[in-house]
Amino acid sequence: MFKSASKPSPSTSYTATAPGSGVAARAFEVRKVYGEGDASVAALDGVSIDFGAGAFTAVMGPSGSGKSTLMHCMAALDTVSAGQVFIGDIELAGLGDKQLTKLRRDKIGFVFQAYNLVPTLTAQENIELPLSIAGRKPDRQWFDTVIDTVGLRDRLGHRPNQLSGGQQQRVACARALVSRPDVVFADEPTGNLDSAASAEVLAFLRRSVDDHRQTVIMVTHDPVAASYTDRVVFLADGRVVDELRNPTADDVLEEMKVLSARSVAGTDSGR
Repeated sequence: MFKSASKPSPSTSYTATAPGSGVAARAFEVRKVYGEGDASVAALDGVSIDFGAGAFTAVMGPSGSGKSTLMHCMAALDTVSAGQVFIGDIELAGLGDKQLTKLRRDKIGFVFQAYNLVPTLTAQENIELPLSIAGRKPDRQWFDTVIDTVGLRDRLGHRPNQLSGGQQQRVACARALVSRPDVVFADEPTGNLDSAASAEVLAFLRRSVDDHRQTVIMVTHDPVAASYTDRVVFLADGRVVDELRNPTADDVLEEMKVLSARSVAGTDSGR
């Protein structure tokens, strides 16, 4: 069983979800430091942020801003150097290996830039694989709902090499959703896709939020991908520096230009 941990004080200032929203995942004063002494680098430097339940959030920032590190720490793929990370009301710190495995299996879904499909299995077998490994059978009604949402019912018997890149990524998305996780983390899910295939995958993620109240947190560098989300959180130098609600691609692009220019200016001043 997971243990609920004490939550940070509500009086503490952090980037929060909209009033009245539930919180699916939370980082509180999170630091992630690589290396030691003079060689140490703070990839995350006191990040505090809430991710709302049933919402689609993008995390963006210049290269080296800490966005992928934040996702890995939030998704229990890496540990923090300091601070607290919660999935719902479960704090990750202190969970043993078996508890973390159960958390990842039952409460978290993953979609990565590489599709990570097993080439010898059919699309359906790939989608059901996490449940099979856990010794569980899919909820058939929910499985059908996911398959209809992903739009691949006529491809379930096909192996990955018989599918397009967009179809393979939609299989990976369906695999992440079929266990009904509390949160789906997507790390550059459209990075290997052309614009048409990217639109397919992003539309699927958008529908999973709108129609099924799924929580999706996506790291991306693409303003068009970010425009599918409800909220964009911007990181720079390991800190949360801004956010946009109901973003457009143009708004996101302008913000990224500002952050990139600031990053270049900071680098030049340090020379």
